[in-house]
Amino acid sequence: MVSQKSAFCYSWPRNGVHHLNTQKEDAINLHRSLRGKIEIHNRVSIDTGLGHDEEEKGTLGLIYTPGVASVAQEISKNKELIYDYTSKWNNVAIVCDGTRVLGLGDIGPEGALPVMEGKSVLFKVLGNINAIPLCISTQDKEEIVRFVKAIEPCFGAINIEDIESPKVFDIIKRLRDELSIPVFHDDQHGTAVITLAALINSLKIVNKKVDNIKVIIAGAGSAGYGIFKILKEAGCKDIIVTDSKGAIYEGRKDIVTINSGNLDKQEIARNSNPNKLQGSLEEAIRKADVFIGVSGKAGLLTEAMVQSMNPDSIVFPLSNPDPEILPSDALKGGARIVGTGRSDYPNQVNNAVVFPSVLRALLDTRAKWLDEKILVTASYAIASLVEKTHLKEDYIIPKVNDSRILPIVTATLKKAIKSTLKEDNNS
Repeated sequence: MVSQKSAFCYSWPRNGVHHLNTQKEDAINLHRSLRGKIEIHNRVSIDTGLGHDEEEKGTLGLIYTPGVASVAQEISKNKELIYDYTSKWNNVAIVCDGTRVLGLGDIGPEGALPVMEGKSVLFKVLGNINAIPLCISTQDKEEIVRFVKAIEPCFGAINIEDIESPKVFDIIKRLRDELSIPVFHDDQHGTAVITLAALINSLKIVNKKVDNIKVIIAGAGSAGYGIFKILKEAGCKDIIVTDSKGAIYEGRKDIVTINSGNLDKQEIARNSNPNKLQGSLEEAIRKADVFIGVSGKAGLLTEAMVQSMNPDSIVFPLSNPDPEILPSDALKGGARIVGTGRSDYPNQVNNAVVFPSVLRALLDTRAKWLDEKILVTASYAIASLVEKTHLKEDYIIPKVNDSRILPIVTATLKKAIKSTLKEDNNS
């Protein structure tokens, strides 16, 4: 889809060197000049002497009519051959309805397209995957499910991106049950994997164990739900998730009713907050060891709240572009380790580290599903790339462009997927 050469032909502003207004102008000028960041390339050449050279006519006759008819017939008899005879094995659909894009909210499918094109570039450069952005003009849950099911023949995996919650949870569940290819939700799965990886290494520094810490997750949307699920699978026993109304706990009136539409929050309530703590974030965070912010609300966490946490606290205000607390304020409040989603601060907890390698493994194994058990193995693989001798408060996670990520994560996931398949076949 996009060549690695063209992907880096422009040197964009880094680490806040340019003023925000200059960066905005640079971004607009770049997109205007490129007129799209991706394009399709042939894997076979028929450019020279078309219609005159016998060899080229022969190639054309093989890739299109009449030769392609034989391939089409073979696939119609055995659909699995589509992986061997077409690009399905390396194609991912990025499906987005534009309702929750970056920190911009509901900006529509047209507004979402440049973001999804950028994601396609990362897929290609970091995972050599053909990712096709499909920004669709419907926000109806049933229509989205029907659309994805209709395009399934062309793709080896689906990446759901920037669809609002709680609608997206139902979409993911339906597609997982009804598709024969894996469904990856980057806001949920990608953010969860990299957050756990960052936490694994942070706990090594502060000498704490995952099964003996109190974790506060601020935000119960896609990212918060995904982080809750992966931390639970990793062995964390004391997790409290908060939303705009405070701590989520079993029996909270606004989420307990059958018709509340909060099935995800009901699941969180049943499987977290073992002490049924009630109250605001300010109350919940007292004596906590870890804060993870995915609320989308700048300034949600105060210096005083950080001071109320346990010593050697870990603070991950991950909302972009404006974190729940600035790193400098978190450190003033006594945090030992701080990580954000931004590249201009140390410890960027960025899901771009995750999604190319996870999808590469899913495509290569022709996996049909994805679960938290497999995602935990990806977190440990990423965490292992920061060697003990290099591990420190401002270096807990590998950089996005670390060339070691793809091979180690894909190898680890392939092993986990094959192991799970073997267990399923023996059961």
